[in-house]
Amino acid sequence: MNDLMKTKLFALLLLVTTFAWAQPEGNLIDGIAAVVGGQKVLISDIENTFLQYQSQDQTVGPDQKCVLFEDQLYEALLIHHAGVDSVEVSEEEVESMMNRRLDILIRQVGSQKRLEDFYGKTVNEIKEEMRPLMKNQLVAQRMNGLITEGVNITPGEVKAFYKGIPADSIPLVNSEVEVAQIVLKPEVSEEAKQEAIDRLNDIKQRIAEGSSFSTMAVLYSEDPGSSSNGGEYLGVGRGQFVPQFEAVAFSLEEGEISDPFETEYGYHIVQLIAKRGQQVDLRHILIKPKLGAAQLEAAKAKLDSIRTLIIDGVYSFGEMVAEYSADKLSKNNQGMIINENTGDTKFEVGELDRSVYFSIEEISVGDVSRVMTMNSPDGEQAFRILKLVSRSEPHRANLEDDYQLIQDLALAKKKEKALKSWVDEKISETYIRVNNYCGCSFEYNWEQDL
Repeated sequence: MNDLMKTKLFALLLLVTTFAWAQPEGNLIDGIAAVVGGQKVLISDIENTFLQYQSQDQTVGPDQKCVLFEDQLYEALLIHHAGVDSVEVSEEEVESMMNRRLDILIRQVGSQKRLEDFYGKTVNEIKEEMRPLMKNQLVAQRMNGLITEGVNITPGEVKAFYKGIPADSIPLVNSEVEVAQIVLKPEVSEEAKQEAIDRLNDIKQRIAEGSSFSTMAVLYSEDPGSSSNGGEYLGVGRGQFVPQFEAVAFSLEEGEISDPFETEYGYHIVQLIAKRGQQVDLRHILIKPKLGAAQLEAAKAKLDSIRTLIIDGVYSFGEMVAEYSADKLSKNNQGMIINENTGDTKFEVGELDRSVYFSIEEISVGDVSRVMTMNSPDGEQAFRILKLVSRSEPHRANLEDDYQLIQDLALAKKKEKALKSWVDEKISETYIRVNNYCGCSFEYNWEQDL
């Protein structure tokens, strides 16, 4: 099925629906678009998802509502047969998925308080409404994976698939590049670290003397995700924060405030609000040690010296990555930057960050860029050099240069065929009633005669 089935649940994430029930005779009462086995598809779900796509300025064609309708029929079929086949997901998996989705929403709106104000509900209330939707999505994903988990493809099948593509339909591959990096962060002085600790100790003392922790967080915390919300994070489970932060938070008693402690983001104090099993509500204040001009200049000069050693052939780029790079994601991969959209190391030039694009535009394959400034994931200034590892010209895909792309396309086609066969088979043996209220022409025979 298309990507809409995979993303529609995010659009429905926080919508509250009223569930209706099918009549025993098999007719459908108002509000029900379909019954698939033991699952109901609600008209409100289809309409709300459709409105969500419109509100997000997504391209909405005349048959978009029908695509959404069939996506939900497909999901209902997956969930029904997951029950038949005893396919389950754990509560821990559901909780983890809910927390990830909430983290995304909180980052999008700016803070947890803004999210709660927008929906007029607490985070815990939002999570309870999300829970059945998240569970259904996970079950459907697992069932979908089980249907195709045994589908593999041989090199002969890849070759046959490629030969079967008409010449004018062979995919065009845009210019792609592979880029490696060495990232160097300025070293914070001991004086700056102690200054951050002293500030937190002073804030803690003021709280002990009667000041509000929340007010202090609003005034002084440098955590953009929580400062405007008084430093609060509610319903925090294990694994959501870095280990140092988690260890302190879960060790506190309710109302207790920690001493200053360090994480990769800076220095913190934490107050435990409440603890419920493996979840805590907390407030925290973050102070980041300040970098001076001297530390910035020293880091830039050091990286420039590393670049010179690479260019002069004293050390390889990979050796310098292993020795000095501060970027965890690329350090263990010879510095290669991973394309988050595809999971491999190739980027179409249009996917590159503008600063990366301009840095490699004028250099040849194998060359190393000049030192450039960057913001690290924690928002701090850092420096990096880039190596252009490879660059391809735009071309029609071929087996020699683009085998992985063609293999992925061939495997996707084979999995699609397996899914179609499964859907056809299960439709024929499943109780299904459809209220085709918007006059759709479906890909599958959902409106079968019983």
